[in-house]
Amino acid sequence: MAAPSSGFSGHVPSETGVPPEAVSPPARRPFAAVFRALISLAAITGIVINLCLASPLRVLSYFTIQSNLIVAAVFALSAWRAWKGRAPLPPWVTTGTVLFISITGLVYHLLLANASSDFSMTDQVGPMTGWRGVSNELLHTVTPLAAAVDWLFLTRPGGLRLRHAGLWLLYPLAYLAFCLLRGALMSPGSEARYPYPFVDVEQHGYAGVLGNAVVLGLCFYALALAFVGLDRIRPAPGPRKNRISSPGAGPLK
Repeated sequence: MAAPSSGFSGHVPSETGVPPEAVSPPARRPFAAVFRALISLAAITGIVINLCLASPLRVLSYFTIQSNLIVAAVFALSAWRAWKGRAPLPPWVTTGTVLFISITGLVYHLLLANASSDFSMTDQVGPMTGWRGVSNELLHTVTPLAAAVDWLFLTRPGGLRLRHAGLWLLYPLAYLAFCLLRGALMSPGSEARYPYPFVDVEQHGYAGVLGNAVVLGLCFYALALAFVGLDRIRPAPGPRKNRISSPGAGPLK
């Protein structure tokens, strides 16, 4: 008759549903915590400046502001969890946040601030100076770049699936519906009736706006797929120390 099992097989079970924290609890990450707190602070600062310069209802209607609000909330919570040594937020939440703020930065620099673009707003907006310029840089450049750096170098890879790419697009789709409904309810000629040129029904008509939405939606989906693909090849920010010794490495410590 075989001897009873000791209850320890000498190796860490894989793909058993046991969370990694049960094997190696998350450690405190002060640098990541401070960096994420600064990202959150940058987003909040840019938003507050905008709220002081324009009508809150108008300010909050912009995708730029909404995506930075998401960044402020998610990165503040991520900073707290890293400081306390808690488990990180789900990868689809953190990566979705980085995707949204990346859309903000790319659309601004490639379309809205590009004088050669069909959707350029340089003539309408004019030069960004003073506090307005500070806010513009924080919301369109600093937070997108910093969020991407955090995702690439300070966030552990894994946990993303192809279905997440489609799930993330629900927010831009909902924002499009919000823009069209808001514009339909406002009087023709109202200031900032449509927050962005590519959703301006007065200029392009509903068919033109739908065409713009399809093209941009495909670009956003490609970007989302790029995040999922890159997540599978990017290196982890640091080696995870196993609290249980590997087989043949000696007795359990």
